[in-house]
Amino acid sequence: MSLHADAYTEQRWFETDQRRILGRSWQWVCHGEKLRNPGSYVTEDIAGMPILCIRDRDGELGAFYNVCKHRAHHLLAGEGTTNNIVCPYHAWSYDLQGQLKAARHTSALENFDTGAVCLDRVQIAEFGGFVYVNLDPSAAPLAEQAGELGNEIAQWAPDVHNLTFAHRLSYTINSNWKNVVDNFLECYHCHVAHKDFVSLVDMDTYKVTTHGIYSSHMAEAGKSENTAYDVSDATVTDHAVWWLWPNTCIMRYPGRGNMIILKIIPAGPNLTYETYDFFLESAEPNEAELESIRYLDEVLQVEDINLVESVQRGMETPAFTQGRIVNDPSGSGLSEHALHHFHGLVLEAYKQT
Repeated sequence: MSLHADAYTEQRWFETDQRRILGRSWQWVCHGEKLRNPGSYVTEDIAGMPILCIRDRDGELGAFYNVCKHRAHHLLAGEGTTNNIVCPYHAWSYDLQGQLKAARHTSALENFDTGAVCLDRVQIAEFGGFVYVNLDPSAAPLAEQAGELGNEIAQWAPDVHNLTFAHRLSYTINSNWKNVVDNFLECYHCHVAHKDFVSLVDMDTYKVTTHGIYSSHMAEAGKSENTAYDVSDATVTDHAVWWLWPNTCIMRYPGRGNMIILKIIPAGPNLTYETYDFFLESAEPNEAELESIRYLDEVLQVEDINLVESVQRGMETPAFTQGRIVNDPSGSGLSEHALHHFHGLVLEAYKQT
């Protein structure tokens, strides 16, 4: 059986998701290209917390709460490059390792030592070409938790480190984030709801495999004319997709070398934000890639958003409590076993104190 509808509709469970899932798991931030040079930084909100990721002068990557130790003002905004971290409120200045170096007009203060003040660190990792953070200081390293995922990405997308950011799509969805993940994790609905997608992907070869904190969704694709988008010059002729617990989806679609990151951002019991970041061989998509982006934006996403918003509305009625999960023992795309795997991880997280 699926998760109880309350887990998708009640504020208390959304708050539990923030604390026990988002606040304790590895969260995607950006492609490694944004943080390659000393002084390069990216800011992000993770589980409602402001986070700063930065490369120091020794080449080490660090992450901190983006909060000044003086009066709690945010330190940096957006992304860019800096020589030091200066608070825009009172100009307290930190080095790239988070150590306070200067604080204006504090020389007369008793028992005040700048050397004793440092920004609060957050775990950070470079993995599979991308950067992730984890707010839980006791969490195991991502590479350890993820098992063979790094090797799978290297095998299927050996060019990932050389790709560059090309485009972002953003969405607001009136549904719980877990409904969005559920929908992503099964293609049982694809023949019914995604006519163009099943002409792009050979569903007879679709295989879904679950692992510790991820699942892989593989199929041959883009090898013949279809109704989704032009693949006549495709060098990638596979559909290679990974879901990484709890809310990151890593996708490689037919076309030129590419990687698409879907980040599912919980915003309320019935509100979710999504970003689709496209990393391509060049910063300017070619015509076929523009067509594929239009297909994802104007067709596939419209179909999926309509689905999950309808499911959310149904869950908020007395007519639904739980549903039966459909399992195909062969692990095909017509099975919901990856959804069941996700629900198991959710329940394990709910058990944690």
